[in-house]
Amino acid sequence: MNNPKQWKVGDLAKLTGLTVRTLHFYDQIGLFSPSGQTESGHRLYAEADLARLHQIVSLKELGFTLEEIKSVLAGGQVGPLDIVNLQMTRIQADIRKQQKRLEQLQYAAKLLQGNERLTGDDFAELLQAMQKDFEKPVIARQKSRERQLDILGSYFVTNKATPKREEDFS
Repeated sequence: MNNPKQWKVGDLAKLTGLTVRTLHFYDQIGLFSPSGQTESGHRLYAEADLARLHQIVSLKELGFTLEEIKSVLAGGQVGPLDIVNLQMTRIQADIRKQQKRLEQLQYAAKLLQGNERLTGDDFAELLQAMQKDFEKPVIARQKSRERQLDILGSYFVTNKATPKREEDFS
């Protein structure tokens, strides 16, 4: 019979790219605690713990605060597949935005290569796209947290249908 894979906190930090300090903090606030410990009292994390850590890191990446993540995960309605689906939807929306911006830049490059001038409208479109990328992150995060919670809530209310509107993630 095989022993399941387990990691001490330092090994888990190396494996995941998180810091030992972060993992200790998550444990301290009750967000992510180890499933076991060594005889000498060191934290031991099992493979099953990685699924929860993935959920935490993923929700954090989606803009949730640690307190919101704790609340969402405590509800037990969000599983790893749900989080992966939300991540894929977010990435697809980001890809569409970046593709549109790339097309705008390609158009501008084509005009400039032909020694043509960009119009005021051309510059305005480029500037608007750039401005969206450089909005103040703190303000944007504060506004998006509530929307993200609403999206997550509606995600579960509507038979686990994935949000389809790109603007849900802007």
